[in-house]
Amino acid sequence: MYPLKFEPVLKQTLWGGDKIIPFKHLNEDLPNVGESWEVSAVEGSESVVANGACKGMTLPEMVRKYKDELVGEANYARFGDKFPLLIKFIDAKQDLSIQVHPGDELARKRHNSFGKNEMWYVVSAEPGAKLISGFSQEITPKEYKERVADGTFAEVLQACAVKPGDVFYVPAGRVHGIGAGVFVAEIQQTSDITYRIFDYNRRDKDGKLRELHVSQAVDAINYEDVEDDFRTLYEPVPNEPVELVACPYFTTSVYDMTEEITCDYSELDSFVVFICVEGACRLLDDAKNEVSLRAGETVLFPATTQEVTILPETHVKLLETYV
Repeated sequence: MYPLKFEPVLKQTLWGGDKIIPFKHLNEDLPNVGESWEVSAVEGSESVVANGACKGMTLPEMVRKYKDELVGEANYARFGDKFPLLIKFIDAKQDLSIQVHPGDELARKRHNSFGKNEMWYVVSAEPGAKLISGFSQEITPKEYKERVADGTFAEVLQACAVKPGDVFYVPAGRVHGIGAGVFVAEIQQTSDITYRIFDYNRRDKDGKLRELHVSQAVDAINYEDVEDDFRTLYEPVPNEPVELVACPYFTTSVYDMTEEITCDYSELDSFVVFICVEGACRLLDDAKNEVSLRAGETVLFPATTQEVTILPETHVKLLETYV
């Protein structure tokens, strides 16, 4: 086992922009790339190993072959052959739909799937760009249906102006949307289930309105999900990990570094993923495997890894996540 890099799975979307390809230093000429799936075991969009002896294998094949060596004993007991996280970059040139995700119980019952709890780390944001996260006031299921029908649903949503480095945890049940001009790294459960509530009356390339899931969303929404600002507040500390989100589905920290640091994973029973959002570095594990990482790249260290030394080339900013 060694640190794994993957081929990105690029997704062209109605609302996608032009930032992902240059951010990831790709030699591609695709318009409207809205998402790059960095680490994915979603059926039909599986990540493929890009380096080393396992090059060409998909992430699900890797889990089936290496089991707890790759994901950790507790994770393998909990999830079996299903890799539990999906990691993406998202570039919203236009507003994404207003949507909600089901939790584990509803997703299992309806779709035989994990639920979708997720987080966003804002990599960049144009002036005035916003995210929608939660309600500005409590509403009832009846009021939800009425407001969607008469076009006033947006009036009860909480819109937040954002800047680079902002963090939002988005639990299943929270109504949300990424606004135009926002570029995020997203960490979530392995699920592609989204209930679209409102899509700005947009039409697809065939001139058709996109499908909405207004009735399916009724049972998924947390109607009491009200707060002035759902942003996760944290104090950046140079050259030390700062925890951003710790939930049953993942733990994520940010490293803002100019100096070498060694991370001890000897007590951690999980794979570890590093997502580079700024700068460049080298990472060296206890087996003397070395991998370079620069902005837009992601690497997965297997659960057998005992420690990782991060060697910044200049200034580097990384997200670290594990289960």
